Amino acid sequence: MTIAKTILAAAVAATAFSAPALAQDAEFQLPEQCTTAAASGGMDHSAMGHGGMHGDQAGGMDAGMMEMMGMGGMDLESMPEHVQENMRKMMITMPAMHEGMMMEDADVAFACGMIAHHQGAIDMAEVLLEHGDDPQMRALAEEIIAAQGPEIERMTTWLAESAN
Repeated sequence: MTIAKTILAAAVAATAFSAPALAQDAEFQLPEQCTTAAASGGMDHSAMGHGGMHGDQAGGMDAGMMEMMGMGGMDLESMPEHVQENMRKMMITMPAMHEGMMMEDADVAFACGMIAHHQGAIDMAEVLLEHGDDPQMRALAEEIIAAQGPEIERMTTWLAESAN
């Protein structure tokens, strides 16, 4: 039980530290079935680049995450607004997807990882609708939102009913 409390405290701390940088974004969180100690089997996520904060670089993004995405040293603030918005949102869903996929049960890991993955797709589609002009891409973005929102609900319901 001590490991569970440690992991929970680390997750809460990471969320608290990242919240100011992401204040304009609604904070995405995995269902509770995806954030238990079983998610890591006791593994320290910080060893994989998802741990402690590395400064407030790239417009509030964790420098370690930026480096992992191959964007170390880039000046995000000089990039177009749609890039900045996509990156801010991805800084939430990528670690959540990683956390979700660490679940010991394969079915739960799939659902948890896919919830975050689908949320990332929805986030990207919303950014496109804000900034994009092409009618085909805008229609595709709308289709993605319409399809993946209910799929997230389906997986969340399954987790609530089936996951321990």
